Amino acid sequence: MTNQRNGGRILVDNLLAQGCDRIFQVPGESFLAVLDALHDTPEIDVVTCRQEGGAAFMACADGALTGTPGVCFVTRGPGATNASIGVHVAMQDSIPMLLFIGDVDRGMRDREGFQEVDFVAMFTPLAKLALRIDDAARIPEYIARAWNVAVSGRPGPVVISLPEDMLCDMVEAGDRPKVEPIASFPAKESLQPVLEALQNAQRPVAIAGGAGWDLAASAAFGHFAKEWGIPVACAFRRQDAMFNDMKCWAGNLGYGPNPKLVQRIKQADLILALGARLGEATTDGYTLITPDHPGQTLIHVHPDPNELNRVYRADIAIAATPSAFAVEIVTADFPEAPFPGAAEAHAEWLAWSTPQPREGVTLDLGMCVLAMRERMNAASTIICNGAGNFSAWWHRYWRYGGYGTQLAPTAGAMGYGVPAAVAAALRRPDMTAVAVAGDGDFLMNGQELATAVQHGADLLVILVDNGGFGTIRMHQEREYPARLSGTNLANPDFAALARAYGGWAETVETTEQFAPALDRALAEKGVRLLHLRTDIEIINPATTISAIRDR
Repeated sequence: MTNQRNGGRILVDNLLAQGCDRIFQVPGESFLAVLDALHDTPEIDVVTCRQEGGAAFMACADGALTGTPGVCFVTRGPGATNASIGVHVAMQDSIPMLLFIGDVDRGMRDREGFQEVDFVAMFTPLAKLALRIDDAARIPEYIARAWNVAVSGRPGPVVISLPEDMLCDMVEAGDRPKVEPIASFPAKESLQPVLEALQNAQRPVAIAGGAGWDLAASAAFGHFAKEWGIPVACAFRRQDAMFNDMKCWAGNLGYGPNPKLVQRIKQADLILALGARLGEATTDGYTLITPDHPGQTLIHVHPDPNELNRVYRADIAIAATPSAFAVEIVTADFPEAPFPGAAEAHAEWLAWSTPQPREGVTLDLGMCVLAMRERMNAASTIICNGAGNFSAWWHRYWRYGGYGTQLAPTAGAMGYGVPAAVAAALRRPDMTAVAVAGDGDFLMNGQELATAVQHGADLLVILVDNGGFGTIRMHQEREYPARLSGTNLANPDFAALARAYGGWAETVETTEQFAPALDRALAEKGVRLLHLRTDIEIINPATTISAIRDR
């Protein structure tokens, strides 16, 4: 008597063994054996999406929320190329993710068969690792390896191609046990130089968030920074690294940061980067902090030793997960008198993040964010957004409620907000998932509202409609004033579109209309959408199109 299973069954069993409880997918004939196995696996929730890019974004967001790989299945060729955007985001955002691609039969390879692509070659530059499974008996080995690579060191995406015929092979295979993440712990002797450097500093600043960040890192490092009086800024779109009401919180770096925070970073004599890669957006093109940072001491803590000293010369380099480092260093003796910088920086952030009414603006997004702050608990709200100038109002004025309350791609991908909100609503039904999207941004993956309705997700969409690709329009006006080309948009009635999907919707055209409409939206269930008609002249929280032209 044999205990044979087909490849699809073995694959699903081994995903179960690793703790997978949800899969985002767009079905394809190339992995029917997997779908058949899932039919008999109620422990895994199968979320059927409407486009592979949306499915990959959902898996990416799910991985960000759980710290374990978000799992996505797509078919070959067009399915895989559509899904590649989610792999790119997961890589640049350091998020664990597995993308499975149904592939052509093994005997058809290298003939440019129907929808054939060399996926290992295609995804190797995009992913942390790209694999192909040719032997069904080795599926447990490959799944364990992929899971381990996705969660260990700097987390990231792993892509696995699955030949269709391999999934149908009947073989015997022993399942692998659950893989636990391999954490990097700092050597005890490596902490003393950090403490000595801090004791000798006068104007230290910390930059938090990034690879391997979690609740433990947030709690321990927040306490450490508060007791030492170290201002904590966050890397680009890592504003949930700590509770923003902590007295050491200094605000966000990236696009449109507080000028006072920028000046504080430039004047710092010591920078402690915990988890952050110090990428282009965070450092304003590697200029806010230069790779050699003359006159500044750089302490760089990152879970991937290959990241340390790759771009930035580190005076002290420590390969450790943020939580392992923070939990150790918080046990050190605190100074008798904390640095004054934390209190000063927090006061500056409070002033910067408090919106003031803009004169002559019919629909003032700053006041809209303030109305949201007054009505919604930041600790139980997850703000999800893609790319666009619309996001600047929430980046500046929303006060994030701690780890797991922000889903926003550091890769700057459009179309992320709605799929991310669907994933967040399914993963955290006790919280309020809010997709903030621009008009151009929304229509890149707005079809996933159908997925939300089908799977009973509760989410709120704040859709900012200014009739254009606002970010590109801003750059266009700066480089070629008043010479519009290719950035205007003719939009549908977004409220009617949301209703067509089965949601509740209202259109908002003035500041005064927003708060009552938000109250009505929060009283509803399911998909709710507020269509905000705004003027593209008010291009971001700090300036206007006319001012850009005048410059």
